[in-house]
Amino acid sequence: MRARTSRRRNILTGILLAAAFGILAQGAAAQQAPPQADSLRIQIQRLAAMVDSLRREVARLTAEGRPTEAAGAQDALGKLRAAAAAAAAAGGGETPPKPGETEAKEFVGRQRSLQSMNPEISLTGDLFAQITKGSANEDNFFPREFELSIVSNLDPFSRAKAFISRHEGGGEIVPFTDAHGEEEGGGFSVEEGYVEWVSLPGSIGLKLGHFYQQFGQLNRWHSHAYPFQSRSLPGLAFIGEEPLGQTGLSAHWLVPVGGSVGTYTLTGEVTRSENENLFGTSSRPSLLGNLNAFWVLSPAWDLDLSLSWLNGSYEDETNLFDRNLYGAEVSFTWRPPARSLYRSLNVRAGTMILDGLVTVDGEHLTRSAKGYYTMAETRLGQQWLAGGRFDWTENPRNPDETAWLLSPTLTWWQSEFVRVRGEYDLLGRGDMRPGR
Repeated sequence: MRARTSRRRNILTGILLAAAFGILAQGAAAQQAPPQADSLRIQIQRLAAMVDSLRREVARLTAEGRPTEAAGAQDALGKLRAAAAAAAAAGGGETPPKPGETEAKEFVGRQRSLQSMNPEISLTGDLFAQITKGSANEDNFFPREFELSIVSNLDPFSRAKAFISRHEGGGEIVPFTDAHGEEEGGGFSVEEGYVEWVSLPGSIGLKLGHFYQQFGQLNRWHSHAYPFQSRSLPGLAFIGEEPLGQTGLSAHWLVPVGGSVGTYTLTGEVTRSENENLFGTSSRPSLLGNLNAFWVLSPAWDLDLSLSWLNGSYEDETNLFDRNLYGAEVSFTWRPPARSLYRSLNVRAGTMILDGLVTVDGEHLTRSAKGYYTMAETRLGQQWLAGGRFDWTENPRNPDETAWLLSPTLTWWQSEFVRVRGEYDLLGRGDMRPGR
């Protein structure tokens, strides 16, 4: 009798498990095909009907006093419920709620995030204090510049940038007393404002608006990012206190050569002549070309080389002639990977040549004015840097006049965003050679 009961229980359990596995196989096959809501609902209904039938069978066996068979059926019922849940999960559906129960669903808003549309805004301040010979008790402190930077990503291919500053004059280095074209401080101005297109086909980028031009490596830097308190002496003499910035179109191309060792970038710009030092009152188009090459010499050393050429027309009340400005700059950087926070060295040198000079004493001169600059900065620790520079230049209005500048510096970086620099500027005019 016990053997017959055990055999009957095994047969019943086998039938139920076979039915469950058959339904699971149908669910797996249906999963390979595109999901169909009607087919999934039918499968779940069949499983629910089998669960109800098995529950009634368990109740009947229990009422007839056959607990062993009832226990086997109850075990099969649990396996069938587990199979139904697995089939619903595999088919991407959900187990239907019991009668009288309500299913709670979490609401997820699909509205666009307004925060992602806000532009990036930053404010930079350049505060300056000086002590000069003969005026130690006057004109000591200047809030030289406050700059508001606004950058907005318009879409995946373009972004807009604007740099608005308020500049107050004071503390400038003037290489020659006959310099002209200097801007008066105390007002607001748009240093840069343009739209640029990035990620264009062929590794090409475009820029349209008013921008600092790609002449050399440092002309694109804003004043608060300079390694010294002013631009190079040839830059001050040939271009002026502010970087070379004009309105027009710029295009750069990342040349697909070099691989992981070096990168090469070609830049071409067409702008309206707006720099008074270089072009006088002319507003004719000016052309700029730049080649920048960057090489990784080792994990600790890299080399950066820039060659630039600018062509335009100088015009005033009596003169109109062609003018060219040439520039070359090289930068060596040593930064050991394991000690980059505590040790580094950057050495930079460059030269500038300006031809097509203005009329001097009623005579039109065609001689060129030239100048060069050298600078270095080394990291003494995590927060301390020491540097120095030496610049020399000729006067673009009279090449017989020269000026030189010697500047040692010591900088303390409080954090990534705050630094305090002490600098001593020794400016001289005339040739430094003995006997001159």
